Amino acid sequence: PQLYKQMMMAAGFEKVFEIGPIFRAEEHNTIRHLNEATSLDVEISFADQNDVMDLLEDLIVHVYNYVAETCSEHLAEPGIDLAIPEKPFPRILYTEAIEIANRSLEEKLTFGDDLSPAAERAVGNEIGQHYFIIDWPTDIRPYYAMPYPDRPEICKAFDLMHPRMELSSGAQRVHDHDLLVEQIRAKGLAPETFEFYLRAFRYGMPPHAGWGLGIERLVMTMLDLGNIREAVLFPRDRHRLTP
Repeated sequence: PQLYKQMMMAAGFEKVFEIGPIFRAEEHNTIRHLNEATSLDVEISFADQNDVMDLLEDLIVHVYNYVAETCSEHLAEPGIDLAIPEKPFPRILYTEAIEIANRSLEEKLTFGDDLSPAAERAVGNEIGQHYFIIDWPTDIRPYYAMPYPDRPEICKAFDLMHPRMELSSGAQRVHDHDLLVEQIRAKGLAPETFEFYLRAFRYGMPPHAGWGLGIERLVMTMLDLGNIREAVLFPRDRHRLTP
């Protein structure tokens, strides 16, 4: 829903919230990947990445508290002791995450590399709680992530991490039409194929930011499940479409 959330910012909807299915041609067959999942998406006008990170960590803590208060009997049956995350969540730079991961990785990461599952585990073990990785390389983030004006190689993007895995990605978005066209081209894409999207930016787009949160991953990590398929009734992955 990313492009459509942003288009609604131009239409005067200052806050957009959506819960809905997402479908991905997922190549990975792991304990944390699905081809069909449920996402909670948020987009807010006149906000930057810090504003929506604050909202996201508030939401996570609220969900944990709500589940602990209302589902205590259900949690007790399998012996789940739900630890409520503490705010504020640490916020570490992408470069700091690379540095932490490289202490234990044989194959070292450099600037511009995405974090592998092994790297995420290394950083998660070091931090030991929910945390944000901020200020990612622009080249490995989507074209709609806002670069820093004085450091265009870095953008105002973030990931919310659980020690086990990534839960959410977000950013302050590009709201300038010409910069957006430039970044679409930089990704090797044709701006004319995004005409329906770019049209909204020609008439005045407010600064805005947002994120998407994977519900199944949230449930998986909150309940310490061994496989994401345990967090959904009818999982769809590379090898299963029915039932």
